[in-house]
Amino acid sequence: MPDGSQPIPFTKTYNAFLFDMDGTLLNSIALVERVWRNWAHLRGVDADHLLTKIHGVRAIDAITALNLPGVDAARDSAMLLEEEMSTTEGIVAISGVSAFLSSLPSDRWAIVTSAPRKLALLRLEAVGIPLPKVLVTAEDVVSGKPDPEGYCLGAQRLGFDPHDCLVFEDAPAGILAGERAGSDVVVVTATHSVDHGTAHRTFVNYDDLVAVATTDGVALMSVRQANVADQAAG
Repeated sequence: MPDGSQPIPFTKTYNAFLFDMDGTLLNSIALVERVWRNWAHLRGVDADHLLTKIHGVRAIDAITALNLPGVDAARDSAMLLEEEMSTTEGIVAISGVSAFLSSLPSDRWAIVTSAPRKLALLRLEAVGIPLPKVLVTAEDVVSGKPDPEGYCLGAQRLGFDPHDCLVFEDAPAGILAGERAGSDVVVVTATHSVDHGTAHRTFVNYDDLVAVATTDGVALMSVRQANVADQAAG
């Protein structure tokens, strides 16, 4: 495994994989934090504290939670979206992710993101990540992460129970959403410099991971384990 990762228990097969987007499939943190810092300055909010609260949640939910007098959360979240849509400069795919996703059966994975749909499409295209058949975005849910609605909806649209899916996440709100959906969770650590202290299995990127289709679903394996399995089968 890459340095800093923990071994993943490759003993379970899942019906599908459900992926967060920002921080899990691609790294947009520099752009996102720049935009939010500007907004915090405009609204007189402590930017450093704010940046610990925004990742993995919808902008409108993050703003609403602040309960700022005279601030219209819908208006300000639309303003933030416009700024984030203005550029894709600095956004990069997590290492190995495109090949990993391309190896998955198309009906066995989905993206569940807190980003609005048009922003999600912009960023995925910018870094060359293939679009899934199922894309759950901010507009598709009543309650954003850490509510499990998004992951439950993603599993449902694929035709599976979330208890039989594996969630890939990076931020506390998303991790909690996956847990509440009843899914197993693994955590990508490539984006955040702060250790969330999660008890879930972690990996830095997708370089040492492969998805293996089985008669029961999809298994997550390390490259070495997949090679051993192939040799045993041969």
